[in-house]
Amino acid sequence: QDIANTAWAFACIGWSSLDFFVALLSPVSIEDQNYFTVEQLSQLYLVSLHFQLEFPDHNFPLAHMQSELLTAFNRQEPRPSQLQHNVAAALNRIGWNHSFEYETPEGFSLDMAQPETKCAIEVDGPSHYLKCNGRRPTENGRTKFKSRLLFKLGWTIIHIPYFEWNAFLNTAAQDTYLLTKMKNFGV
Repeated sequence: QDIANTAWAFACIGWSSLDFFVALLSPVSIEDQNYFTVEQLSQLYLVSLHFQLEFPDHNFPLAHMQSELLTAFNRQEPRPSQLQHNVAAALNRIGWNHSFEYETPEGFSLDMAQPETKCAIEVDGPSHYLKCNGRRPTENGRTKFKSRLLFKLGWTIIHIPYFEWNAFLNTAAQDTYLLTKMKNFGV
């Protein structure tokens, strides 16, 4: 457990020390995978993506477990929220055709995406943020990590924070917000 959490935490912050990840993960054998929970195997899958993107010329120390890591990561079922459905409806109103809950080849679930352009909308509810005592909430590490990995995979991610979306009281204001937000990203 400590290995999975430690590796994931360092990958989350963008740690780029090859020696660190090799030293931490190399002792893990195929038999050790039975001691990891599905969540920990899922964390290690994200670590493997980070490793592959940061160190493309090196083999991931847990390559012998890659299929098990991917299987664990893919077991997480998306649970679309009402907020996500509302944003999808607004995107339809403004004519932005998209796939709902699109799964990338790497296994990431994107709220709404145009795979052909590699552009995605991520609707971020309260669980994506840290509370900041009266200040504007800030994205948590998990959300930042996912965004960073997707960016390195060539995706443009447009975040729709719940606190911004909820400020609009009618569909016209929501539509204008989305059009402006997308224009700012060149979409």
